[in-house]
Amino acid sequence: MNQKNPKPKWLSRKIPRPGLTARVTGMLEDLSLHTVCQEAMCPNQGECFGRGTATFLLLGPNCTRRCTFCAVGKAQVRPPQHTEPERIAKAVSRLGLTFCVLTMVTRDDLPDGGAGHVAETIAALREHCPGVGVEVLISDLGGSMTALTKVLESQPDVLNHNIETVPRLYPEIRPQADYGRSLDLLSKANDFKPRPVTKSGMMLGLGETREEILKAMDDLRTAGCDLLTLGQYLSPSEKHHPVACYVPPEVFDELKNQALERGFAGVASSPYVRSSYQAEKLFRLAAQKRTF
Repeated sequence: MNQKNPKPKWLSRKIPRPGLTARVTGMLEDLSLHTVCQEAMCPNQGECFGRGTATFLLLGPNCTRRCTFCAVGKAQVRPPQHTEPERIAKAVSRLGLTFCVLTMVTRDDLPDGGAGHVAETIAALREHCPGVGVEVLISDLGGSMTALTKVLESQPDVLNHNIETVPRLYPEIRPQADYGRSLDLLSKANDFKPRPVTKSGMMLGLGETREEILKAMDDLRTAGCDLLTLGQYLSPSEKHHPVACYVPPEVFDELKNQALERGFAGVASSPYVRSSYQAEKLFRLAAQKRTF
C-alpha cells in the first residue's frame, strides 16, 4: 500500500475545535517563531494549538540534510537569530506552559551543530519561566561529544533524539545520518551527571519488519533510553518517501506492550503519535520510576 491509496478508517478523525488556535498562531506570528507543528505538517497541530500548546523549532525553518521522510524545508539556511531564545521564553510565558518542548533543525553548517543556541534557549527558559519543564529534541550534532555536552550542561529535563527507523532503511530514509551514532548519543547522554530522562522515537510503515522494530527497541534499551514514541509515517507529498503500509492500532498496542516489557518507563504508541505528543505525561511517568 502506498500514499496514493485511501487511508484506512483508523486514520480518520474529527476536526478538533479551534479553542486557543487563533491565540497561538497570532502569538507565533507576533514573536516571529517557528514550530515543528507547522513546518513538519504534524497531524496533531489543530489539537495542540487548540489546547494552547506548541513545539518550538529552533534555528530556522530549513535543514541541512535531505531525509526523504521529512517535510521541513530544504532551502538555504540562515545564521542563528540571537534574539530567538528570549522570544521563545516570552512565548512560553504568554502561553502559561508548565512543560515546554523544543526541537531543532539539523545544522551541519554550524561548528557546534547549533548546540550552543539550544543551550542558550534552555537558559532563557530557566531565567524567565522558573519551574517550567523542558524537553529538547536534538539532531545527532554530527557525533560531537563537545556539542552534546553543551546541551546537557544546560540541564534539560528530557533529552530526546529520534532514531526514526530501523538501520536497514537508513540509506533510503536518512542517508546523512548514522544509526550507531544516534545510539551512541543517547548512551553518552545517559552517562552524563546530572542525567536527564532520555527519549527516542520511530515512524512505522516505512517498510520495516516486526523483528527489526523489536531489535531497535533492544538497541535503545541497551543505550539506556527511558521513553519511546511510535507513530504511523504519513508521506508529506508524492516527492517524499512513500508509505509502505498502514499499521493497525492493535499492532501499535502490541508493540507498546513489547516496549514496556523491555523496561521503557513510558511508551506512546498509536498511529497519530509524534515525538512531542503528550510529552509532559511521558516525562512524569519516567520521573516517577527513575532510579538515577
